[in-house]
Amino acid sequence: MYSLFTKEIKSFFNSLTGYIVIIIFLLINSLFMWVFEGPMNLPDGGYATIDTLFILAPWVFLMLIPAITMRSFAEEKRAGTLDLLLTRPLSELQIIGAKYFAAVVLILLSLLPTLVYYLSIYSLGSPVGNIDQGATWGSYLGLIMLASAYAAVGIFCSSLTDNLVVSFLMAALLSLFICYGFEQLGTLFTMGKIGKVLISMGIIEHYQSMSRGVIDTRDIFYFVLMILVFLFLTKIKLERVRK
Repeated sequence: MYSLFTKEIKSFFNSLTGYIVIIIFLLINSLFMWVFEGPMNLPDGGYATIDTLFILAPWVFLMLIPAITMRSFAEEKRAGTLDLLLTRPLSELQIIGAKYFAAVVLILLSLLPTLVYYLSIYSLGSPVGNIDQGATWGSYLGLIMLASAYAAVGIFCSSLTDNLVVSFLMAALLSLFICYGFEQLGTLFTMGKIGKVLISMGIIEHYQSMSRGVIDTRDIFYFVLMILVFLFLTKIKLERVRK
């Protein structure tokens, strides 16, 4: 499993995919946070917060994470190497785990440089360090969980097709629906519990809850369950291919 994991990591950085994902993610966030004028510009906002990052990142990841995961199995199918991969002494879960964790590592690497934003705001605050630590680290944890869920969705969608574009579009649209679609459906039911249940099924509800700095085990359980469901669906798909 480890050899496959390292192979996936190397494949990201042997091509331009890994570099492009990290550069685009940092560029978009940096421009809105420090250059473009508007409510998201940190110096203009006058508050010691990096909320702009946590508002923009879920939208940016909707495009970038499917770009990371679209090759996971679709490329193997297109190249005819999936059957060969399945003959190796690895279980379906080990293969899926290697590809999934490689994608998550790349996502974490893209988030790591954003700590510069935190350190900048920490230093610029009046007094120094005047930043809501709980909300900031809760938002980081929520963003990591959200991105990990997107990655699981992307891995699953990649297992369904041998077309990279189709894999990308399916992952982006399905992630968009899970993130914001349930919330929109919930607003249609203003009476009773149906609306609340639908909203609670969406990622954004749990992400925003963690962004307030309150780490609720229900939110953690939701993200873990979401990840496991899509990885399990991927396992079922691979088992059918193996047969």
